[in-house]
Amino acid sequence: MANNADETVRDVRPEDENLGIGANLAYGLQHVLTMYGGIVAVPLILGQAAGLSSSDIGLLITASLFAGGLATILQTIGLPFFGSRLPLVQGVSFSGVATMIAISGSGGIESVLGAVMAASLIGLMITPVFSRITRFFPPLVTGIVITTIGLTLMPVAARWAMGGNSAAPDFGSPANIQLAAATLVIVLLLSKLGSASISRLSILIALIIGTIIAYFAGMTDFSKVAEGPLFSLPTVFHFGYPTFEIAAVVSMFIVIMVTLVETSADILAVGEIIETKVDSRRLGDGLRADMLSSLIAPVFGSFTQSAFAQNVGLVAVTGVKSRYVVATGGMFLVALGLLPVMGRIVAAVPSAVLGGAGIVLFGTVAASGIRTLSKVDYNNNMNLVIVATSIGFGMIPIASPGFYEHFPAWVATIFHSGISSAALMAISLNLIFNHLTVGNSDQQSVFVAGTERTLRYQDIAGLHDGDYFLNGKLYDAKGIEVPVIASEAH
Repeated sequence: MANNADETVRDVRPEDENLGIGANLAYGLQHVLTMYGGIVAVPLILGQAAGLSSSDIGLLITASLFAGGLATILQTIGLPFFGSRLPLVQGVSFSGVATMIAISGSGGIESVLGAVMAASLIGLMITPVFSRITRFFPPLVTGIVITTIGLTLMPVAARWAMGGNSAAPDFGSPANIQLAAATLVIVLLLSKLGSASISRLSILIALIIGTIIAYFAGMTDFSKVAEGPLFSLPTVFHFGYPTFEIAAVVSMFIVIMVTLVETSADILAVGEIIETKVDSRRLGDGLRADMLSSLIAPVFGSFTQSAFAQNVGLVAVTGVKSRYVVATGGMFLVALGLLPVMGRIVAAVPSAVLGGAGIVLFGTVAASGIRTLSKVDYNNNMNLVIVATSIGFGMIPIASPGFYEHFPAWVATIFHSGISSAALMAISLNLIFNHLTVGNSDQQSVFVAGTERTLRYQDIAGLHDGDYFLNGKLYDAKGIEVPVIASEAH
C-alpha cells in the first residue's frame, strides 16, 4: 500500500497541484495585476490610432479582458485537443500592433477583426506542423529564448518605472522612479525577511503597498472608480461585422506565424521552469488553444491571443506552479470584462509601481534562461556561437527599434520582436550546426578553442616557482607534467 501511495505522489505533475480557494484567489490576483498593464496597452494604442471615441476604446479594453480570461481558462483547464494545461496567462498579443494599425488605416476596425479571424483559422489548421518540432528545442534553444524574453521585457519595466505614458508631463520624473524603487525594495525585503507564503505573495503585497504610498503622495487617483456602470456584458460585433481583405489577411497571417513561434517558446519555457514534460502533443494542444481563442476574440471586439511572458516570470519568482492558480486569474479577467468597476480599481495602480515589480519579474525570466544555458555543453561545438549570435540578433530591435523600418513590411513584422528574432535564429543555427552536420569542420572554432576564464583552487594549490600552465596542464620548471591533485583543505 505504501508503495502504491508513493507511486501516486510521484505521478502528480507539479502543475496539477491545487492549493485551495484562498491561495488560488491570492496568487491568481497577483497574475492579473502583473499583466493588466500589458493587456490594456494594445486596445489603448489601437483604439487611439483608429480614431475611436473614449467610450469605444473602453469597450475594446473590456473585450480584451474578457477574451483574455476565456483564453486563459481554455489554456489552463483545457478541452480535448485544446489547451496545454500549463500555468500560462493568455492575453492580447503585442506582436500584431503595427500590422493592425496599418490595416485599420485602410479598412477600418472591421477589417482588422476580419483579418484576425481569417489568419487565426489558417493558424489553427497548421498547428500540427508546429507541434512536431519539440526535438529542435533543446536547452540550447529554450535557454536562448527564455533569456531573450527577459531582456526584451526590461524596456517595458523601465517605461513603467518612468510613469508609463511618455507624453505625460511627469514621465521620467524623480518621483516616479523613486516610487518604482520603493516597490522594488519592498519586493526584495518581503522575499528575504518574510515567511514562505509572504515571499510567494511578495509581488502582490508590494503592488498594494506601492499603490498606498502613491495614494498618500498624490500620485494616483481613485476618483474615477465610481464613474460608469458596475456591470456590463460584452457586445457581440459592436464595431460591425468583420470584413475580409486578402492583403490584410496575408499581413495578419505573418503575425500569426510570429505568435505561434512566441507561444511555442512560452509553453516550452514554462515547462522548463516548473520542470514538467512538454511533448509534441501538449505543445500542439497549447497552440490550438491559442488559435481558437484568437479566432473567437474578434466576436467580442478583441484581437490575437498569446501567452504573456511577464507571467512566466511570475511563475519563476513565486515558485507557484499550479495551473489552477492561473485559471483563477482567468476568472478574474472574465470578471473584469463583466465588471468595469473592477477594471477601474486595477487601473488605479500607478505604472511606476508596476515598473518596480517588473524589474524583478523580467530579470528573473532572463536569469532562468541563463540557468538553462548553463546545462548546455560548449566543448568542441558551435553552441557558444549560436548563443552569442541568437541573443545578439534578438537585441537588435530592442537596441534600435527602427532597424527594419526600410525593409518590406513582412520582414519588419517578423523581426521587430526580439523574442521571435532570437527564436528563429536559434532554431536555424541549431539546425545548421547540430543537425545538418554535412560540411562541419573537424577543427574547433576560434570562438570556443580558448580555455574557460576560471581559476580553481586545485589549479594553484601545488604551484611552485617556475611552474607553468600550458593547454590546461601543469608543468614544472623542467617541462615535466605535474599531476594536479584536488585538495579538500580549502
